[in-house]
Amino acid sequence: MKPIILGVVASGFFAISFILNHAMNLAGGSWIWSASLRFIFMLPFLLIIVLHKKNLAPLLEDIRVHFGAWFVWSMVGFGFFYIPLCFASGFAPGWLIAGTWQVTIVAGTLLTPLFTQTIISEHESIRVRRRVPLKELLFSSIILLGVAIMQIDHAAHLVWNDILFGILPVAVAAFAYPLGNRKMMEVTAGKFDVYQRVLGMTLCSLPLWLGLFVYGLLTVGPPSAGQSLQALIVAISSGVIATSLFFTATDKVKHDIRKLATVEATQAGEVLFTLLGEVIFFAAALPSLASLFGILLIIGGMVVHSLCANKKETILTASSLTEI
Repeated sequence: MKPIILGVVASGFFAISFILNHAMNLAGGSWIWSASLRFIFMLPFLLIIVLHKKNLAPLLEDIRVHFGAWFVWSMVGFGFFYIPLCFASGFAPGWLIAGTWQVTIVAGTLLTPLFTQTIISEHESIRVRRRVPLKELLFSSIILLGVAIMQIDHAAHLVWNDILFGILPVAVAAFAYPLGNRKMMEVTAGKFDVYQRVLGMTLCSLPLWLGLFVYGLLTVGPPSAGQSLQALIVAISSGVIATSLFFTATDKVKHDIRKLATVEATQAGEVLFTLLGEVIFFAAALPSLASLFGILLIIGGMVVHSLCANKKETILTASSLTEI
């Protein structure tokens, strides 16, 4: 149950990204600064934490030895994830981006066959491809149905250009984030804590953010003080706190693909938190009855996910006690 709670709390901090990215766009700020400044601002905070724990040297050595894997999956997990989200913020409101982002719930489950697990028998150990957990996929689909219902009323007022550039990039990000996260868990194989892993991915994706920073200076000019402050808030809340909480949750269940799917499904909470934030800070209209029904489906799907994961854990614990 603890990983699920961590996932829900992380979704609340992640929602700040959707809310503030929307606010930055309304104020005329460029998506370039929303994307690049988050990771540039994250770096010193993560460095301080890892240096305080005296864990920097082994991390840098592992990056040197496995640089190719670190570089590729950091670019996928951070670059292909956050740049599309920030780009889409210029074409769609935060609630729609947060809603579309929930495709990641199903994406994480569908990506399962790309990963392997070790099966140990009396005579040998072999690696086999994981299977898609169909029950978890069904529960995730319930959550997505709730998201779809919640967005239909709002999306009807958008033009096709907004849908094309505000939704498709988010769908790309929805697959990139769980893919990069899971691949980095394989690469690090439990050798590092969450802060080391997030720092390593930030360092390895830094050329992308610095390049985007220079591109922004040449094309749109420097960011305003207000956008810089909002990007700093996103860096701390979403980049450091939320990412660390979510990675901690996924680390705890990385060997159980069903529990991993359940933890990833907690990100549906971002829709609820984003909607609440936009109602409070932007005086957005309250949800319609259809949207409220969608919200109930989202909550119901998350609860069922959690109960099933907790029930399985209880059965396994009881079984272990019986064997002892």
